[in-house]
Amino acid sequence: MKEIPVYLFTGFLEAGKTTMIQQAMQDPAFNAGEKTLLLICEEGEEEYNPDTFASDKVWLESIEEAEDLNPQNLSAMAQRCGADRVIVEYNGMWQLSDFFRSLPDNWMVYQEIFAADSTTIANYNANMRSLVVDKLQSCDLVVFNRLENDTDQMPLHKIVRSVSRRADIEYDYTDGHAEADQIEDPLPFDINADVIEIADNDYALWYADLMDDMTKYDTKTVRFKGIVAIDDKFPPNTMAIGRHIMTCCADDIQYGGLICKWKRASSLRARDWITVTAKISIERHKLYGREGPVLIVTAMEYAQKPEQEVVSMG
Repeated sequence: MKEIPVYLFTGFLEAGKTTMIQQAMQDPAFNAGEKTLLLICEEGEEEYNPDTFASDKVWLESIEEAEDLNPQNLSAMAQRCGADRVIVEYNGMWQLSDFFRSLPDNWMVYQEIFAADSTTIANYNANMRSLVVDKLQSCDLVVFNRLENDTDQMPLHKIVRSVSRRADIEYDYTDGHAEADQIEDPLPFDINADVIEIADNDYALWYADLMDDMTKYDTKTVRFKGIVAIDDKFPPNTMAIGRHIMTCCADDIQYGGLICKWKRASSLRARDWITVTAKISIERHKLYGREGPVLIVTAMEYAQKPEQEVVSMG
């Protein structure tokens, strides 16, 4: 079964998704004749004009209800046109987890782009923060459009960086020019230190940076305070340590834990607060189900819980 690449465009209604896809399909460099399934999950005021596409080998299909997103329907759509690739205009009000669960086994997301209207995204972020976070967590590129020459980029930059340090950011202006984001985000800790010291309030930022770019932390030594998690299913001499992280609101608090190996792990109890010093090894571990950071503990001491037990990305 051949692998089908998926190009996923997300964003809210009238954010510019249709225009971006229309322009891409008019470009012979992008639309060179591949059999393309264009899957439309949201219809705004803008409509596609297939007559202007660089190739006519594009088939449009619509999904109006989230429950119609399932591997059987998607596979059938791709088979009808013999699709070599899929482009998706996703509904901004639907959770991305529903889309990822619906993917056929041979569909692979190659690129995820979040389109945002610079004049409305702040309102979405204030009133529908969980949906904004949902779209930013896994995207590769954020395109802010409809900027005027006097638009301040910083508030837009902060919306992205409060969730992801990995995504690239582009600003598209109404006069036709575009700028790549050049705002620097220095980390509040020194990743080149012999021991990387993570302050209590910086755990969420460090955890996100670690998960975004694990390779730069491989073999590094880190010290931080966290709460212990233990489970009978853990292998011997294994525990987890981490912090509870709030991404956008109290309803989405999750334990951001890391697998630790320590010969005296069995002496700890769940919910013990400890300060741990450990060397990071990026390796495949069955508790992650994939490659991830495994901490080899070199020192441990009991600690007082911090004033704020829950940390946030902001």
